[in-house]
Amino acid sequence: MRDFVSSVTAEYLRYKNLGEHAIAQLEDSELNAADPGDNSIAVIVWHIAGNFESRFTDFQTSDGEKPWRRRDDEFLGRAVTHAELREKWDRGWDAAISALNQLNDADLRRTVMIRRQPLQIQEALHRSLAHASYHIGQIVYIAKSIRGSAWKCLTIPVGGSEAYNANPTRERPAARA
Repeated sequence: MRDFVSSVTAEYLRYKNLGEHAIAQLEDSELNAADPGDNSIAVIVWHIAGNFESRFTDFQTSDGEKPWRRRDDEFLGRAVTHAELREKWDRGWDAAISALNQLNDADLRRTVMIRRQPLQIQEALHRSLAHASYHIGQIVYIAKSIRGSAWKCLTIPVGGSEAYNANPTRERPAARA
């Protein structure tokens, strides 16, 4: 049975889709833009991907904070192209989705380790999904700020709620992903 795992996977994919559509609206230089002390979209992508690669590689058998991960380096400023960003993004997401596809609902009470702390798989998934949605929200916010009036809304546009409510097509996670 994969009811819960399928639902969580669909939510991950929904956020992946939001991030990708926000990023697609930007030029290469805009991926790297940040005020001093702030994170660029490139930095946030490096962090999400690094987190996913570390957490979901050998998800059920090794600590989610791998010794090869260099978390602090994820936050270093960088200049990347869309292609480089997409390669990093996909590596992280591929690790996450691959691990999720190997789970079933019976696995949810099993224990995994993250930074030597035991968590039930269901707890680790909730924590990871919240972490990813937080950072993807940052990506969307930054992209929207950069694009200004040229921004193409990713969800229900302002003034469009009544029309959407008359025909709500994206209410189930699978439909949004």
